[in-house]
Amino acid sequence: MRLSRSVPLLVTALLSLAVAGPVPAGASSGGQERCARQDRIRVPGAAFQQSACLPDLTTSALAGTAFTDTADQAGLTARATRSPSGVPGVQIDGYFPDRSRSNSTHGWRHDAQFVIRLPERWNGGLVVTGAPGTRKQYATDVAISDHVLALGYAYAATDKGNNGPDFYRDGTRPGDAVAEWNSRTTQLTRAARKVVAQRYGQAPRRTYMTGISNGGYLTRWQLENRPELYDGGVDWEGALWTADGPSLLTSLPAGVARVLGTARDEDLYAAGFARGSEFLWPYHEKAYWGITQKVYRAEFDPAYDPGCPGASAGSTTEQILAPCASDAAYDYASRPASVHRAVARVSLTGRIGKPLITLHGDLDALLPKAVDSDVYARMVAGSGRKGLHRYYTVEGGTHVDGLYDSFPERLRPILPCYRSAFAALTGWVERDTPPPADRTVGRPASGDVVNSCALEGN
Repeated sequence: MRLSRSVPLLVTALLSLAVAGPVPAGASSGGQERCARQDRIRVPGAAFQQSACLPDLTTSALAGTAFTDTADQAGLTARATRSPSGVPGVQIDGYFPDRSRSNSTHGWRHDAQFVIRLPERWNGGLVVTGAPGTRKQYATDVAISDHVLALGYAYAATDKGNNGPDFYRDGTRPGDAVAEWNSRTTQLTRAARKVVAQRYGQAPRRTYMTGISNGGYLTRWQLENRPELYDGGVDWEGALWTADGPSLLTSLPAGVARVLGTARDEDLYAAGFARGSEFLWPYHEKAYWGITQKVYRAEFDPAYDPGCPGASAGSTTEQILAPCASDAAYDYASRPASVHRAVARVSLTGRIGKPLITLHGDLDALLPKAVDSDVYARMVAGSGRKGLHRYYTVEGGTHVDGLYDSFPERLRPILPCYRSAFAALTGWVERDTPPPADRTVGRPASGDVVNSCALEGN
């Protein structure tokens, strides 16, 4: 597929194929004393795995090699983000049995791919995540992996079992593809806990679930449905799915109508989009709203417009990203009960079983917080779990931190606030130190907003 140079880098990354590169200097299949157990590690249930002893597991060393994919990380972090480095250890790449073939990383053309990283200096913990959007297993290497590895955590990430703009083709029933995201995350968590025990001689003392966007949804779902596997989680702008709404299928039609010139600003405000986020709408018209509405409508409601099934309705990048005209008039509330049942299969309830911290930017123009995390916080409280939840609105935050580089006077990256929230979570779980109360984290007038964020101050 030829990609237009006019397409934003983030979208190019979403549609691109991962390319294997050279092995980092100093990499070895074994031999170093610190990697003596490497060849004996087996990922339970994996159909294939390969491991390497690496002098540094962080992105600064792995960029340009087969051990990460920087193209799939495009747009998620601001350019000036500082990340740690110098974390030696073992990396295991592989895949679980699966019939779908949307992930071409390593040339495997096999889904259910994973990466597990085991630092030499281990702190006794494990962090698990799933890819945001329709990205793959290396997508959050800068945003999450580098930081937690430097803290001493083992790290595991999954491609969720299907990915790319045609992810909705996976499965046989509406909702199957998204349901697989949850089962693959559970599968990896259980396997990674056993891998950690093999590598270090003991099971992890703490296991944390975390993620961005769809990874945030996975965090919510896991803490609701598999709380016994985790000690807590950090949800960074997780997608909200509820059987009767709100969800992407209730907010995005207004954005699609704007793309097609049939919606007023007031229609977007009514759908939940924040006043003050208007400067971000042109970007989302080109990069997000059309394709996102198509693929999720195709996933849960394929009968709505068989002539425009989703991203596969286009053969060029512009066609793939463009909305279907019919999606502007999509009315989820009036769709058949079968559609609502498909969404119900993956819906959230708010009944979390372990501590959870949620962050959401007040200028998110893909998942507006008014119809997402604001609602989820009420769901948690309504389920009697308010004592397990903290919710921080990040002033000036939007869905992807990379947009800060285009609007530095109006936005702030969420990543430093995420790192502060992760520290707050571990203090909450491990030292019984309560995090700050729910609040809005103000955008400071000065200072390094790209790399610093205090949850209790500006």
